[in-house]
Amino acid sequence: MSLAFIQSCIAEDMQKVDAVIRQSLHSDVVLINQVADYIVNSGGKRLRPALVLLSAGTLGQIAPHHHQLAAVIELIHTSTLLHDDVVDESAMRRGKATANTLFGNAASVLVGDFVYSRTFQMMVGVKNMRVMEVLSDATNTIAEGEVLQLLNVNDADITDDAYLKVIHFKTAKLFEAATRLGAIICQASPEDEAAMAEYGMR
Repeated sequence: MSLAFIQSCIAEDMQKVDAVIRQSLHSDVVLINQVADYIVNSGGKRLRPALVLLSAGTLGQIAPHHHQLAAVIELIHTSTLLHDDVVDESAMRRGKATANTLFGNAASVLVGDFVYSRTFQMMVGVKNMRVMEVLSDATNTIAEGEVLQLLNVNDADITDDAYLKVIHFKTAKLFEAATRLGAIICQASPEDEAAMAEYGMR
């Protein structure tokens, strides 16, 4: 089963997610719109929001809250990219100039903060404390992963376990949150929610 086929099953819902993303990033501040538009249009497979929808479709029915939370997951990822590229002093991502190269480090960090804080406004709109718990835990873990990665830079003696911990915190945790959220909004059983979270993390 190809990725293209899987994506075709949720194509209409992904268009709705993209609409939520674009609407949510609108600001009266021109620079925010410029940087946000640039990073959103820079490509990417949208795997994380797709997993929110796919986990929901597996356990029930895809609902508007799933579109909202899929957008939240993608925007959390987007904010980490803006910050990552500044920390890593990256000039290119996905074959294009990074936002910090075009707009400067300060703009990238501050717009990253805007995107990140906007996700919390969106989370509150879902009015589900369990969703808030999962996403606040995930974002905190991701931040820890970023710091762990910074501590391990240029360490050729890093152990496998330490390396995998960075990957779990920095990358896998958001995939885990994505699949768990699909289950939560479908009011899945604790067992199904845990299984979805495990799938996303792995």
